[in-house]
Amino acid sequence: MGCSGCRVRFNFGKVLSKVSVFFTMLLIFTYFFYCLSGLCDSAPRTFYSQQVSDRDYDILEDLRPSPRLLHERNLTASADARQADAPGKLPQSALDSDKGSAQSDGIPVSNTFGTKRFPQAIIIGVKKGGTRALLEFLRIHPDVRAFGAEPHFFDRFYDKGLEWYRNLMPRTLDGQITMEKTPSYFVTKEAPGRVCTMNCQTKLIVVVRDPVTRAVSDYTQTLTKNPGLPSFQSLALKNSSTGLIDTTWSAVRIGLYAKHLENWLQHFPLSHFLFVSGERLVSDPAGEMGRVQDFLGLKRVVSDKHFYFNQTKGFPCLKKPEGSSKPRCLGKSKGRPHPQIPSEVLQRLRDFYRPFNHRFYEMSGQNFGWD
Repeated sequence: MGCSGCRVRFNFGKVLSKVSVFFTMLLIFTYFFYCLSGLCDSAPRTFYSQQVSDRDYDILEDLRPSPRLLHERNLTASADARQADAPGKLPQSALDSDKGSAQSDGIPVSNTFGTKRFPQAIIIGVKKGGTRALLEFLRIHPDVRAFGAEPHFFDRFYDKGLEWYRNLMPRTLDGQITMEKTPSYFVTKEAPGRVCTMNCQTKLIVVVRDPVTRAVSDYTQTLTKNPGLPSFQSLALKNSSTGLIDTTWSAVRIGLYAKHLENWLQHFPLSHFLFVSGERLVSDPAGEMGRVQDFLGLKRVVSDKHFYFNQTKGFPCLKKPEGSSKPRCLGKSKGRPHPQIPSEVLQRLRDFYRPFNHRFYEMSGQNFGWD
């Protein structure tokens, strides 16, 4: 009887032990199941399925020589690129702050895919000088991440605060630089002080072009949006009989590069500037891009192999990326024909700009050959 009771207790103990092992294994299995499920849910699905829909961004991203940014690009490319067609209008996703973001003292905001930083370099001008081409050419470089639109923070939206501005920027990995371009910064009186408040070490790129042809190009762009615009000569001249130039017209005022640079030199040393020739960006894009990459401290990746000259449009385009059926150029608005302007009006403008051009050559240390 005693032995029978022992056997019962012994068997019960074995059963209890097996049940304990079963439940332990069940808990372990459940734990790993949820862990694996969590990882699957948090993985960037866009890495596998999302396609970049914007034409310009897709072109340039396809030309990048390194694939290491694919996972990051697919998360941000569509949103960044759509902004390029809506200057001043920023997407909600760009305005949302990250959870756990740092205070507005410049500490980066980090997550799995990189860090949001203030721009280390800004293309600050000038309008119709070639800033869009320069930015798109730079985006070929694997170590450049650029905000697609013109954020206009330092001229229009400064009251939103630096944290708002930083949260617009794309995330970057170690070794990459953050950039943006807003050409109106160069001619905005308050912009230099505001940029310096953010970071007085910011590198500044100014794309300049013959101020006369720049003014005509500016007028042409406005004319396409407003066909009822008065003639170029009536806007450029205060009085046709005296021939005095109207410097209150923005198309003329922007070309006073020396005056605008004086404002910036009150806050930044000349060594913080790179002046890019809009003409050479067309005639020798690889050469100018070499200078830009050197200035930014980047390896020279963007080179001759990326460009070909489009005779119809009259400016360089990007060569066919792999998997594409044809080469790609910038938007249809680039290379539009200019209206005929009386030669005497153009000559008056050249005479007007000549002393300002020479002063700009002295200040920048470069002769752009506009005279």
